[in-house]
Amino acid sequence: MLNHPTYDKLYQLKLTGMAAALEEQSRLQGCQDMTFEERLGLLVDREMDQRSNRKLALRLKNARLSQSATLEDIDFRHARGLDRSVIAALLGCEWIHRYENCLVTGPTGVGKSFIVCALANQACRQGYKVVYVRATKLFAELAMAKADGSFGKRLIALAKCDLLVLDDWGLAPLTLEQSRDFLEILEDRYAKRSTVVASQVTLDKWHPLIADPTLADAALDRLVHNAHRIALAGESMRKTRGVAAR
Repeated sequence: MLNHPTYDKLYQLKLTGMAAALEEQSRLQGCQDMTFEERLGLLVDREMDQRSNRKLALRLKNARLSQSATLEDIDFRHARGLDRSVIAALLGCEWIHRYENCLVTGPTGVGKSFIVCALANQACRQGYKVVYVRATKLFAELAMAKADGSFGKRLIALAKCDLLVLDDWGLAPLTLEQSRDFLEILEDRYAKRSTVVASQVTLDKWHPLIADPTLADAALDRLVHNAHRIALAGESMRKTRGVAAR
């Protein structure tokens, strides 16, 4: 008799997980044999799980990853120089807690984007706020932000995210303005947040891609020295296996 108003109050309090669990308990045989504390514990567990899942879904939505990828789904069978121990070291996200970076390089089709999206997905699952963006799109957005007066706000948002993922970096040399923006982003994040960069260009050729040597020295100093490195090689997985790289 008391259950219906109780459901209504739980929904009013936005305790939808507890309400759903209470309804399930009312239909399940054997629940009446449980103690009050046991049944209450199950209700609280359901509410906690539901809230955790909602927060994860929101973090993944806000991250805007280019593909759904997890570290568990990475294919280690393809010969591309991917070391299981390196991925295992990144699995727990302690590197993000230590504000370290990760650089993923290799030719097209070897799975760089899948790996960085998997790292981003794992970070979201661990409770970190993630932003994923392709480098060309980021610099275009920054140019527009300067035009409409929101540049400072955009930089603050980039500085605050726990993990910034820059995909397809280095497809074209940076202009002087883009180089300055790149350095400013890295300066805001250095020793405070983590950054992941994926590029088709090998690390030893990054310096000339930044317009000014002094800016290049400063930017790479903040990005490279505390970074985990994943250098992939081999032919495109799309070409050799007819499947998307993962």
